[in-house]
Amino acid sequence: MRKTRLKLGEILVKKKLITEAQLKKALQVQEQEDKRIGEVLVELKMVTEEDIAVALGEQMGIPYVVGKEAFEKLKPAVNQKLETIVTEDFARRYQVIPLSKHLNSLTAACIDPLNVVMLDNLTKLIGGEVNLVIATKSDIEKAINEFYGKRDFLQEAVGASYQPMEGVEGIVQKDERLSLDDLVAKAEEAPVVKLAELIIKQAIEDRASDIHIEPFENRMAIRYRIDGLLYEIPPPAKQMFLALVSRIKILSKLDIAEKRLPQDGGFSVKIKNKLIDLRVSTIPSIYGEKVVLRILDKARIALKLEEFGIEPDILKQVKKAINSPYGLIFLSGPTGCGKTTTLYAILESIKSPHKNILTLEDPVEYRLDGINQVQVKPQIGLTFAAGLRAFLRQDPDVILVGEVRDLETAEICTRAALTGHLVLSTIHTNDAISVIVRLIDIGIESFLLGPSLRLVIAQRLLRKLCPKCKQSYQPSAEEIKGLKAKPKLFYKSKGCDKCNNTGYHGRTGIYEILPVNEQIRDLISKNVSGATLKQAVRQMGIKSLLEDGMLKVAEGITSMEEVLKATFGEGE
Repeated sequence: MRKTRLKLGEILVKKKLITEAQLKKALQVQEQEDKRIGEVLVELKMVTEEDIAVALGEQMGIPYVVGKEAFEKLKPAVNQKLETIVTEDFARRYQVIPLSKHLNSLTAACIDPLNVVMLDNLTKLIGGEVNLVIATKSDIEKAINEFYGKRDFLQEAVGASYQPMEGVEGIVQKDERLSLDDLVAKAEEAPVVKLAELIIKQAIEDRASDIHIEPFENRMAIRYRIDGLLYEIPPPAKQMFLALVSRIKILSKLDIAEKRLPQDGGFSVKIKNKLIDLRVSTIPSIYGEKVVLRILDKARIALKLEEFGIEPDILKQVKKAINSPYGLIFLSGPTGCGKTTTLYAILESIKSPHKNILTLEDPVEYRLDGINQVQVKPQIGLTFAAGLRAFLRQDPDVILVGEVRDLETAEICTRAALTGHLVLSTIHTNDAISVIVRLIDIGIESFLLGPSLRLVIAQRLLRKLCPKCKQSYQPSAEEIKGLKAKPKLFYKSKGCDKCNNTGYHGRTGIYEILPVNEQIRDLISKNVSGATLKQAVRQMGIKSLLEDGMLKVAEGITSMEEVLKATFGEGE
């Protein structure tokens, strides 16, 4: 009688690496997201990549390579021209690397031996038998990079743009005189298509949030915004500028003939089986159109409040407020401080089949499943105020308004909060107390604002110190002045290969979170000054942005310079 092969999840349970309950949860996630069960278990941090490799090996009866010796064992044999049999594109697409060849037999390492398409294509490539070895995804990727070499394709494309092209005697300085047909033709040429793709691909790999393509008198510039700061990369030749901009405009479905007015559009790209949206904006400058591409990678942003760096006791108060049946919740801070991401995380936290959630945004940054999102279009009369009035006839439970900019919008939000709706929005102020002052200055009556307001959050984004190269030092008495805990060590940036010698990698938030209690409502109703409100809030023990930032300095998450730059003037 043939022995029944155990499933991967069953093997992990048998090995006591996961429980039956964890397996059940993972299977539910797998059903929703259509992923391999092993991939889901790793993402949920229930097991490691090595656990999956070992379990798969035992399940399939296939050799596996894990641990410290994996990298040495995953080095392909030399002088067998394996790179011509299995190309780099194939290796990266299927996460497989050739190890050795003997007659018509190929030994290769992979992460998924159950991938029938990969195995079938590999068999056709070799024209014979394929013997598989299982390894982890990270070890396979490291081996691929080592074997094929990480060529800088963008640098090669940029260098090629400066080479004289056959049949071209000189550069036309007045490219704007080119006909529309010439522009389209140039934009569809292979070097331009390749350059545009590589600029976008490199930006995504470098974790950039924006790409800036800018024209100047005798050159063009390309800059990536990484962790909040702009970094310039070597640009292609100026003669490529018009064709590159036209290519991006064609992809974004913009009018390439229109260069006098700003335009907005967008498109999507698929990189490593991941769909990434790009929002495109153009403006006319004196030397041509400046283009900015905003990279919207949903997989890269945290949409769980627990991952935002908010202290557990304060997070409880935030969750209590956002789960209220009605009230106003405001987020404040400058452009680019992560307000929209926080709002989306709140919606993800409270969304339910039993709640009707509507959002009114300008623009819609990310598409959220199970939530009705509306794009503001002032040119046809769909303003924030008009959209809000329509929302109130849609039987909403929760309303998100992208920004409160005027009295009409503020009044509708306030009255909606008073009539049984939870309303979330943003406003541009420096701190939490200033939100209350601003709303009253706009014209909201204090006797309406007090009962409706439930939570105010002010936030900033700081760069995180690179964990690989950050350096410790002893803080001076001035640096630890005002801190409740007196840390012995602070950390500062240094720079290494991992962080491109910037000393920072990734970003974190600092917050001033003000739950509006009866004491604050009473002060609002009495229309007291902002200074009086601030004094009362400090007496309640609410941490300022500066104080929260200093805690993260003490924990080694960020540097003193980052906190002082983000909270300039807050301590005055």
